[in-house]
Amino acid sequence: MIVVMKPGYTPEQLEGVVAAVKAHGLTPHLTYGVETAIVAAVGEFHVPALDPFEILDGVETVKRISQPFKLGSRQAHPENSVFPIDGFNVGGDDIVIIAGPCSVESRSQILETAQAAREAGANALRGGVFKPRTSPYSFQGLGEEGLEYLAEARELTGMPIVVEIMSQVQLELMLKYVDVFQVGARNMQNFNLLRMLGETRKTVLLKRGLSATIEELLMSAEYILAGGNKQVILCERGIRTFETATRNTTDINAIPVLKQLTHLPVILDPSHATGHVDYVPPIARAGIAAGADGLIVEVHPDPTRAVSDGKQSLKPEAFAAMVKQVKAIAETMGRRIAPVHAPLEAGR
Repeated sequence: MIVVMKPGYTPEQLEGVVAAVKAHGLTPHLTYGVETAIVAAVGEFHVPALDPFEILDGVETVKRISQPFKLGSRQAHPENSVFPIDGFNVGGDDIVIIAGPCSVESRSQILETAQAAREAGANALRGGVFKPRTSPYSFQGLGEEGLEYLAEARELTGMPIVVEIMSQVQLELMLKYVDVFQVGARNMQNFNLLRMLGETRKTVLLKRGLSATIEELLMSAEYILAGGNKQVILCERGIRTFETATRNTTDINAIPVLKQLTHLPVILDPSHATGHVDYVPPIARAGIAAGADGLIVEVHPDPTRAVSDGKQSLKPEAFAAMVKQVKAIAETMGRRIAPVHAPLEAGR
């Protein structure tokens, strides 16, 4: 249920609505507009009519939320969510670019990649330190050593770091280092992990599961939002179909559909969506044209020697060319690539 306050409502009237919501065993979530406020009441509501709320002072309208994803729905939050991530905003007119290697392999590798990505126009640095690999014999990541290298790269470039979290037991350690938690496709429905991330106030980048529907992705985001963490970014990264020519099938449709259903920012991962370096730039261009709020791209200084995902990783010069291409597309749509705020020599 959502309760829309009248323009010019008083703080006391809003407090009365919040108190009434709690009295019915529901959890209130507030969204403030220019002239009004919306109270989304989430939980099991057993009152058959909305009368108890419609008669409250300062209330303009009351209606039920038809979507199962209550807090992520545009009914509860009509305007796009826009929030800052250490130097830039995500979800607004600016398009953000996150870049870096699949895995942090060494100090020199991540520092070189971070500098090259920053110079090409990246806003944030990605890098895996705990790797969910299909084979237990594949490289599993450097753990805390990798986090220390990422933190050093952040100091050098000023870019916030985006790191995948695989388990609740990693949260305490990663909170000391990470700016944005990435939840990978395999963990999209790890509800215990999502609940814990909802209790933090750090941005969460939630990737769509390998065969998940759009509604399932939004319901997973709801777990984080229900915990009070409003800074959630959705990521389309391709889904598994019968097609074998590419690693996954890029669901470009998902971008405009998500933008219509939810207020949350939506970005595209063209690297995992295609699995091949030749296809990354054209799919990145398509994603921006479809309305994506950003990209997350794998970049490696020497993909032939990468310990993971070298086949889909752009070299720095190819990444720089791609950024110029998506910039041109963004400008035709009245948007721009988020500016790089801190010069390399200034650091963080």
